Amino acid sequence: MSAEDWTERFRGTKALPQTVRNRLLQVAQVRTYQKGHQVFGQNNVPDSLLFLFEGTIRVSQSSDNGRDIVLYRVDAGESCVLTTACMLAEEAYNAEGIAETDITVIVLPKLSFDNLVADEPDFRNFVFVAYSQRLIDLLRVVDDVAFGRIDVRLAERLLALVGVDKEITATHQQIASELGTAREVISRVLNDFQKRGLIAQSRGRIAVLDKPRLRTLAESD
Repeated sequence: MSAEDWTERFRGTKALPQTVRNRLLQVAQVRTYQKGHQVFGQNNVPDSLLFLFEGTIRVSQSSDNGRDIVLYRVDAGESCVLTTACMLAEEAYNAEGIAETDITVIVLPKLSFDNLVADEPDFRNFVFVAYSQRLIDLLRVVDDVAFGRIDVRLAERLLALVGVDKEITATHQQIASELGTAREVISRVLNDFQKRGLIAQSRGRIAVLDKPRLRTLAESD
């Protein structure tokens, strides 16, 4: 699919009236970035709304003591809720967005965004529905970090990372950032998993040996 009519890519924009879609196509820009590019950073005030046409963006936040937590990922066909929130509040980002893959982004300038929100009820509804859904996702992250068992959360994450493969390429620190905890905690639980025969570890790699038992653990909470 080309980006000529990118509104076809997003469920929300695809359902908009053609007049609204035409306005979006006139004012939005298509940009590409390479893997590792910082799409936005902390303390930057957003000047445009982002729709991700292709690729994945990882949105994370760092604490004063240097610990990271992955808040969510923006996948192809989605918009970035943090950008929406910061634009509506005219506030700076308090998180960072990094391209995990090469990405194609649709950029809607803030002035055009403001005009569309004011003029087009369908577009306004689309923006707030997407915002609400992402906010619920963020609340789940908070709930997991505050109340979830770390062994259950780690089992879930390992299964998500390994997919249909048998091995994961990731450091203990990277996994800790995904789960919003300390590297030492992840190392301790992974060592326990290894003793139980669920995984095997080598430098920067984790082999999943027993997916059924790991899945049982992930579903036990």
